[in-house]
Amino acid sequence: MYSAGTLPRHHDDPFDRMLVAQALAEGLTIVTRDPRLGGYGVATLLA
Repeated sequence: MYSAGTLPRHHDDPFDRMLVAQALAEGLTIVTRDPRLGGYGVATLLA
C-alpha cells in the first residue's frame, strides 16, 4: 500500500500526492494536465 506521506516530493501539492497514492494502491490512471505526476510511476493520461 502506498501512502501520500512516503512519496518523494516531485510535486509540492499534497492533494496531488494523495491522488497519486490512491491511484497506485488501486491500479488507476490519473487524467491530468501536469506531466510531473508521471514521475511517481503512476499511469497518467495527459489531457
